[in-house]
Amino acid sequence: MKMNRMAALCLLIAAPLMAPAAHAEGLGAEVNYGRADGHWGTEIGAGYAFDMAGFSLTPGGGVYLRDGDTKLYGRVEAAYTIPMSVSIGAGVRFSGDNTRPYATLAMPLIPKLRAKANVGPKYYSVGLTLGY
Repeated sequence: MKMNRMAALCLLIAAPLMAPAAHAEGLGAEVNYGRADGHWGTEIGAGYAFDMAGFSLTPGGGVYLRDGDTKLYGRVEAAYTIPMSVSIGAGVRFSGDNTRPYATLAMPLIPKLRAKANVGPKYYSVGLTLGY
């Protein structure tokens, strides 16, 4: 009887350790201010993150508001998240005839809200990401 209790206690303690880690997979929204296509403006977009073991692939898109004009853009980002810390990655932004590769860095402010920066040739922005 004592051995069954010990086995049950060990199983109870080990069960949470065997559960899969929480994923950041899902919908997210971003608001960024930066320079793209030779103009300053605001990006408002959304995406869906596919996550696996700290790595994520996030396709998304949105609108770029600049000089009273609106342009559509798309993007794809691949990143690695250091647990309880920053996300580091690379992406490609598509807008009109322009395709811009960039590096991305995001740092958590509170759960589900991160400060984010993107830097690449002729493209850079800073903003906030909610979700993922």
